Amino acid sequence: MAAAGAPLPRALSAELRWDPPLAAGLAPPRQETRARASWPLPRQEIVFSRGRLISTNFNSRSLLCPPCHCAQVALADAKIAYQADPDKHAGVLAYELVQGNLVQWNSFMDKSIPDPPTAVLLHGILGSGKNWGSFAKRLAQEFPMWQFLLVDLRCHGDSASIKKRGPHTVASTAFDVLKLIGQLRLSPRVLVGHSFGGKVALSMVDQAAKPLARPVRVWVLDATPGKVRSGLDGEDHPAELIDFLRRMPVQVNSKQEVVDALVKAKFSVDVARWVATNLRRSSPSGSRSSPSYSWIFNLNGISEMYKSYEDTNLWRIVENVPRGVHINFLKAERSLHRWALEDLQRIHTAEEVAADEAGGVEMHVLEDAGHWVHADNPDGLFRILSSTFRIETSLRGRE
Repeated sequence: MAAAGAPLPRALSAELRWDPPLAAGLAPPRQETRARASWPLPRQEIVFSRGRLISTNFNSRSLLCPPCHCAQVALADAKIAYQADPDKHAGVLAYELVQGNLVQWNSFMDKSIPDPPTAVLLHGILGSGKNWGSFAKRLAQEFPMWQFLLVDLRCHGDSASIKKRGPHTVASTAFDVLKLIGQLRLSPRVLVGHSFGGKVALSMVDQAAKPLARPVRVWVLDATPGKVRSGLDGEDHPAELIDFLRRMPVQVNSKQEVVDALVKAKFSVDVARWVATNLRRSSPSGSRSSPSYSWIFNLNGISEMYKSYEDTNLWRIVENVPRGVHINFLKAERSLHRWALEDLQRIHTAEEVAADEAGGVEMHVLEDAGHWVHADNPDGLFRILSSTFRIETSLRGRE
């Protein structure tokens, strides 16, 4: 994720950045939740310290996480630390849960408190849930009754260490996320997916009526439902980048070694530096041996996922929108994707059909932004997405 102030690559159909604050001077919300595999969590913030449970509140009370009875501590107006038993939660995706400060404690042990409205934020190829961290905090401040689930998709981020059976496709990735929100007992009202994540969101709607709520609003950010049209010649192409990375050694001596190799192979300096942020030191700090670094993602799986992204066609969902589903497409003004005229025409035609079928399809354009919409123009994206959360908050208030 890109260092603050560093330029972001504009010519790669993937999404990963150094995660600079998306709003200068914006303080994080009071409540933010981090977890690995849990269920709806209380209005607190989770903190990790090498997997140990930490509490500074002597009045905390113990709870159990059904059905596996993992230890959990709930604190009143304080922070909690919690990590589920990895053996009992095998295969569950890694995630973060960012909660607004008006989100109340809720679990299926206490149904007197309604479920908080939830949005799921999905990253693109070679990204991670952390790509959405600053943006999710901003949303949580503006909409304090909401919570935002940031998922590390299979083969990416902290989920890369979780063994997933192939094939690694858009559909299997969508199923992973559906399984996660089912285990968390959540019914998301909003799905937001960038690039590859956009097709994952559409596939989630395609695969299951539950645990998705109705109505559900889907945002597909700078991706079309069908054919992926990469940028022009001379631009960095993701398939070529992934293939090059797969041919590199599993371990390297330095991040600069990777940057130099990519630049020599004619990839842009920005993309080379961006890719190097996916390296994690594998030799212990302070070791007498020379430092070594390894990738934090599963490149073989990611290669399959990108091929599926190119091949997957989900136009049927757009042109026959299920009742209660509203699909929003957002095109970046300077997108590296070539949005074909036929794609735009099909989306506009679907808008008219969906309006007659109690569903919805809309097309939006984000000005002054390339493919990395939430980094290039976070203010513009925030304004556009905010309408969805205001509408859903208003509808929920009338339930």
